[in-house]
Amino acid sequence: MGNFLAKRSSDYMIYVQTGDRRNAGTDANVRIVMHDEYGHSSLPITLDNYFKNDFERGCLDTFHVPSNKIKNLQRMGKIVRIEVWKDDAWAASDWYVDKIVIENRVTNNTFVFPIFRWIKAKYHYQINHLDTSLPQDEQYPEQRAMELSEKRKAYEFDQKVPDGPAQVKNMPSDEQFSFDYKWDIVTLKAKLIATSILVKLMASGDWDSLAALTDVYTESTLHKPKGADRWSNDLYFGLQRVASLNHSLIKLVTEIPEKFPVTDELLKPLLEGLTIQEAIDQKKLFMCDLQLLEDLPVRENFTLCSPMGLFFVDNKNQLRPVAIQLFQTPGPDNPIFTPLNPSLTWALVKMWYNNADAAYHQALTHLGMTHLLMEGVTVATHRNLSQSHPIFKLLAPHFLYLIAINTRGLELLIADGGWVDKTMNFGNKGLFALIIKGFKSWRMDVEGTLPEDLKRRGLDDPNVLPCYHFRNDAMLLYAAINKYVKSYVSLYYTSTKLLEEDTEIQNWVHELVKERNNASGGVGILGVPGNGKLTTNTQLEQIVTSIIYTCSISHASTNFPQYEEYAFPPNYPGLLRGRPPNNPKYEVTERDILNCLPDRPTTLDIMIVTKILSAKGTKSIGDFEVQYIFDPAARDIVDEFRKDLRKISKQIKERNVHRNPPYEYLDPDIIPNSISI
Repeated sequence: MGNFLAKRSSDYMIYVQTGDRRNAGTDANVRIVMHDEYGHSSLPITLDNYFKNDFERGCLDTFHVPSNKIKNLQRMGKIVRIEVWKDDAWAASDWYVDKIVIENRVTNNTFVFPIFRWIKAKYHYQINHLDTSLPQDEQYPEQRAMELSEKRKAYEFDQKVPDGPAQVKNMPSDEQFSFDYKWDIVTLKAKLIATSILVKLMASGDWDSLAALTDVYTESTLHKPKGADRWSNDLYFGLQRVASLNHSLIKLVTEIPEKFPVTDELLKPLLEGLTIQEAIDQKKLFMCDLQLLEDLPVRENFTLCSPMGLFFVDNKNQLRPVAIQLFQTPGPDNPIFTPLNPSLTWALVKMWYNNADAAYHQALTHLGMTHLLMEGVTVATHRNLSQSHPIFKLLAPHFLYLIAINTRGLELLIADGGWVDKTMNFGNKGLFALIIKGFKSWRMDVEGTLPEDLKRRGLDDPNVLPCYHFRNDAMLLYAAINKYVKSYVSLYYTSTKLLEEDTEIQNWVHELVKERNNASGGVGILGVPGNGKLTTNTQLEQIVTSIIYTCSISHASTNFPQYEEYAFPPNYPGLLRGRPPNNPKYEVTERDILNCLPDRPTTLDIMIVTKILSAKGTKSIGDFEVQYIFDPAARDIVDEFRKDLRKISKQIKERNVHRNPPYEYLDPDIIPNSISI
């Protein structure tokens, strides 16, 4: 018996995973003490493998526990806590640890200690098995408070644009990309230009013909975009409203606004024999109104429309445009155009509509309401939720690289004289003015909650506008995320009292709604359930569902179609020169269209940057780059979520067999967890 116990006491292995972050490794001396469920403790164990450089960035190190370190623990039970610390020896003394795993090789028991912390010198960190607890259950509140205090110093709020969204003041080192070269837009852009024969075609000058533009897409790296062959097609234009990158503007028409004076006489040939009122009664008319673009600043000598578009669902359930007014105020110089106008005139009107739609897409649907909105949420989460908090563990995978890509994007794409200033009609000033406008009305409980947003737009019934691919697929995903979040939240909040007494979660939600300015330092989100004080699990579930949905589904649906839509400028022009048409009878020529298009170098810039931005760089939703959740009951919930996602992927693939073209952007196989590009 004694020999068995001796063998058992010495047969422990310790596995240490150093994080893949800048300066994560250390050359310091590291020590650990194991504590079991009976109150027994090992002697301090020095983690060191002779003739090996341990604790290198991103590396897993294995250590055998010397038997003399636990010789007094003959009946050592489950390891419930570790105490880990290091000295300040050597220059490289900073150390970031992902996790420490202890294995009893006799009993085959394994004990996981998630760390996800910087271990500073001479501080003894106490880490519990699985490290998941609400703050009121914390056994070491001083350590937890110290860590949150340090995070608040690293994650400070700032408004980099006056009246704009809350962002991080300075990018914390923890938010840096672990592999910079892959995300360096400047480097990637130079590489694509250097290896592309398009350089020869786009050295300077305007386009000679639409055929010449279409013929340049000959390489595998810059293939012909999907929109190139359908750019003037009405059905494709209708599909762009419901299955492309700006998919959440369309609304069911219940009455025609006075500012859009269409008549039965004007639309009679386009409504399959119905009057306007009959089409409304049958829920066949829909509208997109880009009023928010009115009076925005634009670049000198450029125009940005604020159009309205009327759309009709025909007897084949296809969405067709039937009328477009390019500005908000009707009048002789702002007529209503229809498909009955000369074909190229109508095509150019649709281009000007899409130019305005592109401005809305880039400023709000994409940048404002995913990237920038979620940056503020990310900062608030780090400032208020401990690494040990179960909600932090749930949300953290969806914040991966978000701050880093925002910082890079603002530096390279949205800086003065940058990509937006060169390739979009409203430039940086207009873009940020539109973001500020949008933040004044966007609500988490409406626009940020998909079922409520669909209800607001009269599209919550799947029988209305059946070709609405975005809604049909996104609702499957929203329901799966909401189910996942509900199961997870109910695991840790088994009573209202636990929620109300959770100071971290209450501080977090308070900061989400707190006024957005440099002095008070909140995110300033409208419509947050509970309005800054959580009293029910349902409120928390709705907030967390909205955040995960926005970081994954919402961003994927609005980001990844960019190359296919933008890279052929007539299809979805971010930039148009000249002035929009104002005479429905004027016969536009191909030369008129070419004169509106960006020149060759600008077209190349649009192609290359949208190609880079459309590339997926991280794992698919549910397959997390970093696994924060180790609690077995919570892991079961994650596994169930993954099963649901696999079912949805199969269902969407089956749907796409019958769609022309397929709508692939919401297949879970290709949706990343986070806003990482």
